[in-house]
Amino acid sequence: MSTPSTTERYSYKARWFHWVMAGLIVLAYILILSRSQFAKGTDLRTLVVQTHFWMGIVVLIMAFFRVAERRRHTPPGITPPLEGVLRPAATLSHYALYAFLFVQPLLGLFTVLLERGALPIPLTSLSIPAPFDISKDTAENLEHLHVLLGTIFYYVIGLHVVAAIWHHFVRKDNTVRRMV
Repeated sequence: MSTPSTTERYSYKARWFHWVMAGLIVLAYILILSRSQFAKGTDLRTLVVQTHFWMGIVVLIMAFFRVAERRRHTPPGITPPLEGVLRPAATLSHYALYAFLFVQPLLGLFTVLLERGALPIPLTSLSIPAPFDISKDTAENLEHLHVLLGTIFYYVIGLHVVAAIWHHFVRKDNTVRRMV
């Protein structure tokens, strides 16, 4: 299989953002799922949870740059082009994934700010104060939404991966080759 020309692929930056952010999201999921391996109140559990949180903040910051890169460069076309319901399905799934990149970290950020009144900085005793008052009830509601959205996105991310595999092996179009 030959390497596609740069006009048939996303820009280097777009591909870099895609794969680095995918790795960070997987790491954030691994971290939060592994927290139960450590006793509550231990330094290691605190580090795991705080690292999960800061992975989300990095994803949020990168999402702005990723969208800017997407706006700077028109995505390469899919060959053969998508027809029928495939085009709106692809558009909808991409909007959902982009929304996740912003909404999920923001829910986590506001949960911590409203619950603790500050953002703890890992491996230090420092924190960044919240610009508003603590509201444990609102924080709890946001945390439930954060967990629910995280669960829903297991399936959306899984669908994204399955769709990429389907495009590559069944439809035999250039969807995957555009991102590698």
